[in-house]
Amino acid sequence: MYDTYAPVVYGVIRRYLYNPSAAEEVLNDTFYRVFTKLSQYSFTGPIEGWMRRIAINLITDHLRKHTKFEQEVHPEQMTETGVDADTQIGKLAYKELLALIHQLPATQRMVFNLYVFEDMQHKDIAQLIQISENNSRWHLNDARRRLKEKINNHM
Repeated sequence: MYDTYAPVVYGVIRRYLYNPSAAEEVLNDTFYRVFTKLSQYSFTGPIEGWMRRIAINLITDHLRKHTKFEQEVHPEQMTETGVDADTQIGKLAYKELLALIHQLPATQRMVFNLYVFEDMQHKDIAQLIQISENNSRWHLNDARRRLKEKINNHM
């Protein structure tokens, strides 16, 4: 089971954690929890999704311990920006894009990853990392803006 799913789970963890030793620690914690809580798996969905959920919760716990999430964003800071369809994202290699994502501030990186890669809604993200839904939206929009700038500067 470990040999089959560890590479996938490790890939998820690395999107959030730049430090390989921290990522390996979270990977070990994830599989410890998987093996000790296997009886709680309901067999209703793919086991990979269940493992990803455990990993996301452990990543969140790790970031809470090691990073102070920005708790408040003022309404005047809110903007509605997104990444234009004509950007050159398609020309970036996955590792280059991942490196740009890792340059984002911790909360923005977390919100961006949860929204884009885990397909979570702002309500769920806000609850998971203990911020408001509006803060979640702001962090996503600011992450997109920053990534757009970095991508355009990179090209």
